[in-house]
Amino acid sequence: MTDLPAVPDPRDMRVSNDDRERIARVLHDSMAEGRLTVTELEERLDKVYAAKTFGDLEPVTRDLPVANQARAVGMPQPVASPSHRIGGRGTSSSAVAIMSGTDRKGVWTVPPTFTSIAVMGGVEIDLTEARFEDAETTIQAFALMGGIEIYVPEDVTVQVNGSGFMGAFENSVRDQAQPRPGTPLVKITGLAVMGGVEVKRRKSTRQKSKEIEE
Repeated sequence: MTDLPAVPDPRDMRVSNDDRERIARVLHDSMAEGRLTVTELEERLDKVYAAKTFGDLEPVTRDLPVANQARAVGMPQPVASPSHRIGGRGTSSSAVAIMSGTDRKGVWTVPPTFTSIAVMGGVEIDLTEARFEDAETTIQAFALMGGIEIYVPEDVTVQVNGSGFMGAFENSVRDQAQPRPGTPLVKITGLAVMGGVEVKRRKSTRQKSKEIEE
């Protein structure tokens, strides 16, 4: 009787970029629910993006309630919609720089209304790794002899409606009038007086990693 070939362990199968992104979304949701700290999230994300097999991903979600679904190795998994960015409580409602500089970046949650003021100073608002408390967010930007830079990732729709007086309110992001299904909408408004507000795109580190791998 002919011996049957050995069945490979599913945990030894190579993971794809979509598999890594799926697990990353699980971790972001767990952080928003208070199951993980920001430090724990960053540590686990490092392991996710360094993972080569499904077995490498197992320990990352083992102690989370969704671990069984996330560890369904060898089974097709639906890719969550970009709405994984929506949820949680706002961690900061303003950024003010008066003759100084400040920023909001990294992993943070944006409330429905966020105010940024720069008076003879500079403010940087980076939404690349941010979550949003609501599906629609308004950022009010006011610059007086100062500058405000707002970086928006590609999976967030932007509507800009600001004015400049002896200054500039510049928008280098040209989105459609209505948000794409499942994506957060960020409305940016305000005034630049003898200063500048600039809205532009920035790719996330994960998007850059995927492009390099491809």
